[in-house]
Amino acid sequence: MSTRHSAKVRGGAAAAVAVLLAITAVGCGGGDDNKPKAAQDPSSKPQGDATKAQASSGSPKPTPTEVLATVNGEAGMTLTINKAARDAGGFLTVEGQLKNSGTAPYVNTAPWRGNELNSSGVSVAGVTLVDKAGKKRYYVLRDTDGRCLCTTGLAIIEAGQSVPFFAQFPAPPTNTAEVDFSLPTFATATIKISG
Repeated sequence: MSTRHSAKVRGGAAAAVAVLLAITAVGCGGGDDNKPKAAQDPSSKPQGDATKAQASSGSPKPTPTEVLATVNGEAGMTLTINKAARDAGGFLTVEGQLKNSGTAPYVNTAPWRGNELNSSGVSVAGVTLVDKAGKKRYYVLRDTDGRCLCTTGLAIIEAGQSVPFFAQFPAPPTNTAEVDFSLPTFATATIKISG
């Protein structure tokens, strides 16, 4: 290869590198004119104003929790039911709280699992719903391994402690507006179904 041809190739390569460097420098920017778009975008301002307004008014107010029923159990235990709603797919989910209002830890949770021993362990699997109008009793649903679709692991509830619970059942017919909720060691509660 001649020296003249070699010099042309090197000159062309140098020009290509110079063009790439120029493109890279323009793309990267570095001056104030190239601030991130979010900072320059006027649509981002209302979001900032909303955040300031929320901060000045304090934290958002919690939604009031509906109480469908409250029943007492043994040794200062209280059961509060906050929700009994039909879900898509023909299920009824009941949610609430168990509270130990007593002065000692509550340990008699075994009756809550009902009369069967299964992979759910200590749970609220013993809860039932009764549709008096339809003359039918509903039991907690199970998964394919036999575990209840309900709260598990309730071995001890400390004094003053509240723990959430849920249990899922087959949904009664749509014309059933209320059912009796029964968990061993607690009084029976009549609850209204929503949805």
